[in-house]
Amino acid sequence: MSRTFAMIKPDAVERGLAGKILSRIATEGLTVVGMKLVHMTLEQAEGFYAEHKERPFFGSLTGYMSSGPSVLAVLEGDDAQPKWREMMGATNPADAAEGTIRKELAIGLEKNSVHGSDSEESAAREISYFFTDAEIVS
Repeated sequence: MSRTFAMIKPDAVERGLAGKILSRIATEGLTVVGMKLVHMTLEQAEGFYAEHKERPFFGSLTGYMSSGPSVLAVLEGDDAQPKWREMMGATNPADAAEGTIRKELAIGLEKNSVHGSDSEESAAREISYFFTDAEIVS
């Protein structure tokens, strides 16, 4: 069993898609072992996306991520991190495979509905950014 971090972004929460995405997570064999609804401050978003600080899209991304609530989750299962990445699809919905969450639900590149850790190391960092050990059950 492994864990990964998942986020249902503000655009998907606003459109009422959190339940649909969470249902899909369960159907695909991953278990939610931690979850919360968070409206990130700009400072939280800047800290979470700090690795992109020098990128031209940083201000737009952090502004968007602090524009409304997101559902944050810790997922557990066999190969959780690569399985969640496969379910999400490519970052750019135009490049995402048919049947993936981003292909089906995303509005665009920035508002692509979901986020997932890109490695086991990122998963550990992202989980600990938002969750304490006491908030995760298994």
